Amino acid sequence: MNSSLQGLVEAVTLCFEGLNGSCSRIVYTSALRVPLYLLFTVIVILIVSGNLLVICIILFSPHLQMATNYLILSLSVAGLLLGGLVLPASMVRSLETCWYFGEAFCDFHSTADIILCNTTVWHLTFISIDRYLAVCHPMHYQNRLTKRLYIAMIASSWGLSSVFGFAITLSNLEVVIKENFQKTCVGGCFALHAKEIGVEYSIVFYFIPVSIIVSVYSRVFFVARKHSKLIYSYTHNPKALNPSKDLKATKTLGIVIGNFLFCWTPFFMCNIIDPIVNHSIPSFLYEVLMWIAYLNTMFNPLIYAFFYRWFRETTKVLLNKLFKQF
Repeated sequence: MNSSLQGLVEAVTLCFEGLNGSCSRIVYTSALRVPLYLLFTVIVILIVSGNLLVICIILFSPHLQMATNYLILSLSVAGLLLGGLVLPASMVRSLETCWYFGEAFCDFHSTADIILCNTTVWHLTFISIDRYLAVCHPMHYQNRLTKRLYIAMIASSWGLSSVFGFAITLSNLEVVIKENFQKTCVGGCFALHAKEIGVEYSIVFYFIPVSIIVSVYSRVFFVARKHSKLIYSYTHNPKALNPSKDLKATKTLGIVIGNFLFCWTPFFMCNIIDPIVNHSIPSFLYEVLMWIAYLNTMFNPLIYAFFYRWFRETTKVLLNKLFKQF
C-alpha cells in the first residue's frame, strides 16, 4: 500500500470475509469517506439534474428543435445515463474499494461506463466539426448538414463507442490489479484498467478525437476572428469586434472543449503511462483521475447556463410554467 495513504486508511481486510478468492479491501477512515460520499452524491445529483434540464429544454421548446441541437440533446442523454446508471455504483466501488453488485452488473456497469464516456468524446468532436462548417463554409452549411447527416453523426458516436465497449466486456480480458500481477478475485470490477486495451483505448477515444477537435477549433477561431474584424472594417463600430455571433459561439465552444481537455487529459495520460511503468500507478490515483473526468459531464450544462442566452431564457419560461401549475 502506498505510504502516502497510510494516514487515510483504517484497516486492510477482505471484501468478503471467509471467502476464498476474495479481493482485499482498503477501509478508509470515516473522516475521509463521509465527506467524499457527500461530495460524490452532490456531483451525481448535479449531473443528472443538469443534463435532464437540457433535455427538457430542447424537447419542450419547438424553436430549439433544430438539427444542430440534436447533437447537444444526444450529448445530454449520455450525461444523464452516466449520472443515473454508472456513477452511483462507481461511488460505492471507489469509497469501499470493493464491488458488491455481482458479476453480471459489473459487466453491464463497465460496458455502460465505456460507452457513455466515449460517446461524449465523439459528440464533442462532431460538434466542433459542425461549428467549423457553420463558420468556415456558411454558404453551404444549410445544404450540407441535413437532418439525416446529424442523425448519422449521433449514430456513429454511439455505434463506435458501443462496439468498443462490448468488445472489451465480451473478450473477457484479464485485468491488472495494482500489485503488479494479473488475477481475478471476488469483489473486483476493474474493466477500465485492462492492460491489453490501455494504449488502444486512449488512442481511439482521446488522441484521435482531440487532434481533430483542436485542429478544427483553431481554424474556426481564426476565421471567426477574421469575420469580426471585417465587420468592424466596414462598420467602424468598436462594438462589432465583440458581438459577432460566430465569434461568441466559437468562444463558448472553446470553453466546452477546454473543459473536456482539463477533465479527461490526466486520466488518459495516466492510462498511457501506466503500462510503461509496469502498472505501478496506484489504484487510488486512478480513481481520483476518473472522478475528475466524470466532472466533464457535470460542467457542460453549467456552461450552457452561463454562456447560452437561449438556455437561460428557455429555462426561465419553463420554470415559470412549472410554478404556475402549483
